[in-house]
Amino acid sequence: MDDRYDLTPLYQGFDDVAFLEDLKELESLLGDYKTYVDEASQSYDDFETKLKALIDYDEKITVLARKLSAFIALTRSVDTTNETAARYQAQLMKLFSDSTVASTKANKYIGQAPNLEAIAQKETFAPFAFYLKEIQAYTKYLLSDEEEYLISQLRQSGSNEWANLQSLLTSKVDVEITVHGEKRVITASQLSGYFQSPDPEERKAAFEGMMKAFETIEDGVASALSGIKGEVLTVSKRRGFASPLDEALHKSRMSRETLEAMLETIRKYLPVFHRYLRRKAKLLGHEGGLPQYDLTAPIGKIERTFTIEEARDFIVENFNTFSPALGDLAKRAFGERWIDFYPRKGKRGGAFCMNIHPIKQSRIMTNFNGKLGDVITIAHELGHAYHGEQIFKEHILNASYPMPLAETASTFCETIVMNAAIEQSEGEERVALIESMLQDQTAVIVDILARFIFETNVFKVRESHPITAKEAKALMREAIIEAYGDGLDHRYLNEYAWLNKPHYYNAGLSFYNFPYAFGLLFAKGLYAQYLKQKTGFVERYNALLRATGKMPVEEVARLADIDVTKKDFWRDSLELIKSSIDEFLRLTE
Repeated sequence: MDDRYDLTPLYQGFDDVAFLEDLKELESLLGDYKTYVDEASQSYDDFETKLKALIDYDEKITVLARKLSAFIALTRSVDTTNETAARYQAQLMKLFSDSTVASTKANKYIGQAPNLEAIAQKETFAPFAFYLKEIQAYTKYLLSDEEEYLISQLRQSGSNEWANLQSLLTSKVDVEITVHGEKRVITASQLSGYFQSPDPEERKAAFEGMMKAFETIEDGVASALSGIKGEVLTVSKRRGFASPLDEALHKSRMSRETLEAMLETIRKYLPVFHRYLRRKAKLLGHEGGLPQYDLTAPIGKIERTFTIEEARDFIVENFNTFSPALGDLAKRAFGERWIDFYPRKGKRGGAFCMNIHPIKQSRIMTNFNGKLGDVITIAHELGHAYHGEQIFKEHILNASYPMPLAETASTFCETIVMNAAIEQSEGEERVALIESMLQDQTAVIVDILARFIFETNVFKVRESHPITAKEAKALMREAIIEAYGDGLDHRYLNEYAWLNKPHYYNAGLSFYNFPYAFGLLFAKGLYAQYLKQKTGFVERYNALLRATGKMPVEEVARLADIDVTKKDFWRDSLELIKSSIDEFLRLTE
């Protein structure tokens, strides 16, 4: 099985005639769009005809942009030093930057149109009612045409370049470690595999090597973090948002009431997670809290590793317990080379899934080391792909779902795989599987809270001055202690948890942390419903996923009779995790 993803359904390469023609067509289309917007926006005469034309332009531009940007971004993700990809990425960014004035003018023209709500209910425009409503809602945050153009131009040499610097520095840094007297040099993307090793010396050596290696690049990455957060603060305030968090909630189509209900409930359950961590520390031979380098250490005697083929079979078998369609999707992803598996120099760390609407396919990048956690990561990303399969049935302009709902299907798929595996296990294997699940859930609840606290405080500090590496490390340490409490040994905390996390370095994705917690707990609630009444659930679930591109978070939740603004829902979901922790504590007494 080929271990790299196949991008030929998009293009054969950067010298492919189809790629060059699409790039040329996009440039021409954007030019025509600019001319049309300038003419159309002069008056509201024959507005409905103009609106239809603007929607058609948006659709054609979006299709081309998704294809081109997907090919470029996917190429760069596994080869950060690819100069050709970097050049075309810059060219594409410039094209859209140059069209900023036109798109701003078009959105203002549409958003300020008289009787837009009534027009949106007409047969021609009804499929785009939510799309038009979002344009209208965001219009008040748009600046002047000139300001929007200037921001887009400065972003190319600002946050985009800072993000590229972080990606480049972290992908190229050498991590030197010594294990049992043997010296090794690994990449940052290989660290997660070492932290999951059953060998305690490997885990500690990886931590020590990471701390030394990251110290060599901390100033450059801290500058990137500071530059990006400074830009976000400036632009967010200029647009009229009270804070970057308010802007993130607006983009997430989520109310602050929902966020606060979730976070307040999570904080009340932190002691439950701390008990789990202290028990894990004891099982690993530590006194008191757990060293952070042992967070993903395996517990129990299961030492099974997976080949790609074994991972495929394990995932497909468990996906089939939910739906044959989900199992078939996984088979397709493996069989049609949708996945880039192994870590290598120049490949970025972490994992992601990209839904590519124009070709009705997804692509997944992961850093597979054969551990159970890596298999779960693939299952998680395949959940995103399944979400894509449902959203592909919608118009491309209704296919952009917000961050909190983006993690629903992925977390649901994790739950399917882990719960099925646990149900089939006993003894030491059961302990190991439960603990593996608790690792992930602790990361998504406790670590995500730490990251939320850290980013909140980074913005507070950045309001007064640029952030140094020393300050970033101190803020991360404080956030980790606040979230993890006595569950961790404070002598061994990862103060560099900000340095290698790509989410902090995307100016358009501030606070891409709380959506993970939302996704886990929302998926838990959905999975509980599935267990209570399986008949007809798959159809309802698919309909819910399709609706994520055209409804606010609270309305999507109501499709499943869930009120996410109330603490009761979050408490019920956290109780499900607590029951797993209680079982782990009982089994390891």
